[in-house]
Amino acid sequence: MLKIILIILGVIALAVIALVAFASTKPDSFIIQRSTTINAPPEKVYALIQDFHQWGQWSPFEKLDPDMTRTFGDPAAGLGGTYAWDGKKAGAGSMRIKEAEPGRRVAIALDFTKPFPASNTATFDLVPEGAGTKVTWAMTGKSPLMFKVMDTVMGMDKTLGRDFEKGLNDLRAAAEK
Repeated sequence: MLKIILIILGVIALAVIALVAFASTKPDSFIIQRSTTINAPPEKVYALIQDFHQWGQWSPFEKLDPDMTRTFGDPAAGLGGTYAWDGKKAGAGSMRIKEAEPGRRVAIALDFTKPFPASNTATFDLVPEGAGTKVTWAMTGKSPLMFKVMDTVMGMDKTLGRDFEKGLNDLRAAAEK
């Protein structure tokens, strides 16, 4: 019986080592990106993105934890705008708008503190398209080994990509009102 348990433990250990070895071959940075076209002018879409008070209308991450604590900085909109959150399901972190080009682009420094520390950049690029606006939401950052392992197991692009798609659909609904 002990021999069987040791064999099982050995197989599990080899599987973990193989997973970590494979994950370590992944790139040292990542990008997750989704786009949609919204039937509203860029200025209207921009207003919903550059003001953190508006994110409750469309951000899928705002809906993760209704009891999460939100702290809006002064300012909470435009260049230098800040926002922080802390929740059981949503983790904790903060955002700061580091680029704000009205009707064109918002870039955000995104710092997570829970469940694990990470610093990423989120961007929203707005391009006029006919009577509407093509919006591209992207997140980039470094991929430490733990992220590479999670990506190997969970498929982070697919997982977070679904959240981005939901957010863009809700952004469309808010902007097209």
